[in-house]
Amino acid sequence: MHADEVPVDEQLVRRLVRDQFPNWASLPVSLAATGTVNAMYRLGDSMVVRLPFVPDSTGIGFEAEWLPKIARELDVAIPSVLGIGEPTSAYPLPWLVLNWLEGDMVVPGELENADELASDLAVFITDMRRLDPIGAPAGYRCGPLHPLDSEVRKCLSQVGDLVRVPELLLLWQRALDAPSWAGAPVWAHCDLLSGNVLTSEGRLSGILDFAAAGVGDPACDLMAGWSMLPAASREIFRGLLGIDDHEWDRGRGWALSQAAIALPYYRNTFPAMATTSLHILGELGG
Repeated sequence: MHADEVPVDEQLVRRLVRDQFPNWASLPVSLAATGTVNAMYRLGDSMVVRLPFVPDSTGIGFEAEWLPKIARELDVAIPSVLGIGEPTSAYPLPWLVLNWLEGDMVVPGELENADELASDLAVFITDMRRLDPIGAPAGYRCGPLHPLDSEVRKCLSQVGDLVRVPELLLLWQRALDAPSWAGAPVWAHCDLLSGNVLTSEGRLSGILDFAAAGVGDPACDLMAGWSMLPAASREIFRGLLGIDDHEWDRGRGWALSQAAIALPYYRNTFPAMATTSLHILGELGG
């Protein structure tokens, strides 16, 4: 997927665990999932090893420091750090051992309880925004949208066979024109895509991957509305959060920018992410 990927496989994971966490060396290892910048391997029945394979996107230090603090304030389950792996000659990046969270990944378009999930996501986002921001780093997507303008336009021009570019450009300009966040910095997860959300019997049961989280303008978390929810449930989601038009426009801009940039990049290399991006752009009206 990426030119600078660090190769990882089961054999490497076994070796890293054996050398750095010998008490777990006898546990079975199997691939659980591969994301855009991380590979996840099951370690026994109750743990998962997460290895970044892109050098500039680890987030390991942040999660090791902040996940315990965040977890104390949230009702929904989030990963707990059980071990921090050190770089080696075979794998030059830090890595994590986390507890395994049970649950079903959200499949957009196949939700049986979309209204309930909308409510649960609104509660999670509200709880995130109430976290103490003192000392927290800036979130990866908690700043202005303008720096992404040229990239979004370039990427949309490459996928005109898949989406209605003129409509999306109008929405993008609307997001750019929306007034900036005027409040104090607050917490946001910054990556609320379907692959980071777990459910049980249709209700929210867990949130994964806080590597991009931080403080600033929290509008980016509104991307959950377009990445997972149908239109009617999206309105419930917005109403429960009490979002005004300006923040809604910025949130839509974050959903649009992430999907627009990802679609041509992953179109031929990571079909799952391309499908997610295409779904979001379709929900946005493209």
